[in-house]
Amino acid sequence: MNEDQVETYLVIGLGNPGREHRLNRHNAGFMLLDLFAEDLDLTFSRLQAHALITDGHFEGHKVILAKPQTFMNASGRSTGLLARFYRIPPSNMLVVLDDIDLTLGTIKLLEAGGSAGHKGMRSIFNHLGTQEFPRLRIGIGRPPGRMDPADYVLQDFSSDELPVLKDSLDRAVQCLRLFLQEGIQAAMNCCNTSAACR
Repeated sequence: MNEDQVETYLVIGLGNPGREHRLNRHNAGFMLLDLFAEDLDLTFSRLQAHALITDGHFEGHKVILAKPQTFMNASGRSTGLLARFYRIPPSNMLVVLDDIDLTLGTIKLLEAGGSAGHKGMRSIFNHLGTQEFPRLRIGIGRPPGRMDPADYVLQDFSSDELPVLKDSLDRAVQCLRLFLQEGIQAAMNCCNTSAACR
């Protein structure tokens, strides 16, 4: 099978660039892509369409991993450029993002849906012209008390939270693998239950 016949997937992890944001709650999408890239022995070494990207092959598919460097609220600019350049249909995209409406330690894979107030997702909707693409939400929990959610998501995970996050990211990697291997329905059936995806 030549390169033109290989099905291509685009996985976008959302976050903010810069070392100061590396462990922020808002960077759960970047963290997941870093783990998956490490699994595939890939390195984010190229800048294309305002994103750090890498690509490789998994289960016979070409997989492009991208971390937009535009800052969260402009993530759609990079996502739209990459989707058009590589001619990726929405069904072959997966956006990985943080979600304050899910408790820390929870992941949820959805086939489509709204932004749930996430400005990075709103930007992607605007640039793609559709909401009909899969997304993997990584729970980060709600801010305590009356803390502004905008401040909360830019805080680092606490030392107590990191082991719980690590467990959810490990499960999210398995979910991503299953999405690429067997498709969205099989992945949702596994990832959205209490059972771990293996």
